[in-house]
Amino acid sequence: MVGANRTQDRDLFYWLALRLTPGVGPIRFAKLLERFKSPEAVFQAPASELARFPRLPQRTLEALTKFDWGGQVEAELERVRRRGFRLITLQDKSYPSRLARIPDPPPVLWTAGELGPADAPAVAIVGARGATDYGRETATRLAADLAGAGICIVSGLALGIDAAAHRGALAAGGRTIGVLGCGLDVVYPRPNRDLFEKVPRSGALVSEFPLGTLPQPANFPVRNRIIAGLSLAVVVVEAAEKSGALITARLALEQNREVLAVPGRVGSVKSRGAHALLRQGARLVETARDVLEEIGPQVEKAARPETQPLPPPAMTPEERQVWEIITQEPAHVDLIGRKAGLSPAKLAPVLLELELKGCVRQLPGQKYVRSII
Repeated sequence: MVGANRTQDRDLFYWLALRLTPGVGPIRFAKLLERFKSPEAVFQAPASELARFPRLPQRTLEALTKFDWGGQVEAELERVRRRGFRLITLQDKSYPSRLARIPDPPPVLWTAGELGPADAPAVAIVGARGATDYGRETATRLAADLAGAGICIVSGLALGIDAAAHRGALAAGGRTIGVLGCGLDVVYPRPNRDLFEKVPRSGALVSEFPLGTLPQPANFPVRNRIIAGLSLAVVVVEAAEKSGALITARLALEQNREVLAVPGRVGSVKSRGAHALLRQGARLVETARDVLEEIGPQVEKAARPETQPLPPPAMTPEERQVWEIITQEPAHVDLIGRKAGLSPAKLAPVLLELELKGCVRQLPGQKYVRSII
């Protein structure tokens, strides 16, 4: 591999290489990572071993065994650096923890701006592209009031409700995250060009697509799971009966997020989706207070600073590394192992020692939480 002498560069190279491998989506990426423990190990595995991997397409097997396109990976890394963007992988500490816990988190995120702890209390505001004045005004007001209360506003940077939500958050001096259905270097839609410049200064632009990816229709339902995954709740402001906003709401429910909706004008086609959600039990939203009341306990938990007490004197460096990965949020042993870079055989005795010292607790389903607070 050319030009990647540091371990961090080498790791990023192989994470990106596996992400760009034909036939490797988020689910298959996670399963390959679980089996081989690192992206680099996947490429180094013998063809005979890869062939035994369940339901691996022939084109994917050939791509992994030949791996004759490393130059394309390096070119993408160079484009990212040249544009001032950043790649964040699932193993990075800056990867949004809430997003990491959805069933199919993107293994690699292309980002502009900064993601950080201030984005933990986040709410998505989504809705129709062809929004009415009422819808845009409502979205702007909600976003501004929530941003003023310290909530990060997440949306899809589309025309209509999405753009109004981002602008409301920016006007209030708050943070906002725009999730794209194209590459970070593709300005779409063009009327929102100013948001591509402003949002990274007060939050971040996020995409799971390589640079240069055009806004294909199939990309947008895929990106909607990220909008929901970053958020504590999704608020729908104006949506037709069949719309991307309702896809986001459905994904939010699947991810165990709260779903709320703003009532629209009776008889308006653009109100039917939101009204359907209300009939199905979504909380009715008139003001930001309604949203804050719904997510209040979660906001307190997300905003509560995690204490970092000194570990017991007898804790080894390896034990401390694992202990710092484990928080009050239950984490599966596989995720802990990936973040620590330890095989199951090496991780098991470390976790056992931490349990014996009272530092962590094991929960059902091979999950762990921190005991020392």
